[in-house]
Amino acid sequence: MSDVAERVDRLDWAHINAEINAYGVSRTGPLFTPEECAALRESYDTGDFRSRIVMARHGFGSGEYKYFATIPGLVDALRAAIYPHAAKIANGWAERLGEAPYPLDLGQMLARCHAEGQTRPTPLLLKYGAGDYNCLHQDIYGAVAFPLQLVVLLTDPAEFEGGALVLTEQRPRMQSRAEVVTLRQGEGALFATAERPKRGTKGDYRVKLRHGVSRIISGERMTLGVIFHDAA
Repeated sequence: MSDVAERVDRLDWAHINAEINAYGVSRTGPLFTPEECAALRESYDTGDFRSRIVMARHGFGSGEYKYFATIPGLVDALRAAIYPHAAKIANGWAERLGEAPYPLDLGQMLARCHAEGQTRPTPLLLKYGAGDYNCLHQDIYGAVAFPLQLVVLLTDPAEFEGGALVLTEQRPRMQSRAEVVTLRQGEGALFATAERPKRGTKGDYRVKLRHGVSRIISGERMTLGVIFHDAA
């Protein structure tokens, strides 16, 4: 698991920070090996999960996902390694927006969640087949929310067509702006959960973001979602 932490620390965080502040999303570069991706995909049928969501039943789109009950060591290591870097970006946003800072340690962030009754883990695996998609949404599970989250592609892009990560940014009194992100296997995208600051002529203002997945044309796409706040 120390390998994951070392990979995360070697990422170009200055570039990631600049991209997220400019566009609300940044590709991270490689996080998992193909073998680690395969192991996580296999765990969809063998892992310990607290719930399975069939998206069509709730109007969320088409496809399904499962929330871990017991977070695998590989996922836990990634979450802990990414969080301090993400927290530095989040605290830059908090300062610009006049908000309280976030803890620099994931354990302290989760303790804040638990104090508000948000005790259910939120890392999840998402599975899409041909024709599936994910509607634009925000992953907010209670009063406490961290402003950044991560998705990691577990499938080789050669095995499916379509299925891009899509983000929309709603700017006050302006038309919405879209970002479309394609990933390599084992690569992540770090992006704004719900809103971020944007510099205007009169200072910073908030823009709201939503994210989803475009239609899978063929094949199967699996991803890992890493959310840094727990659910009520």
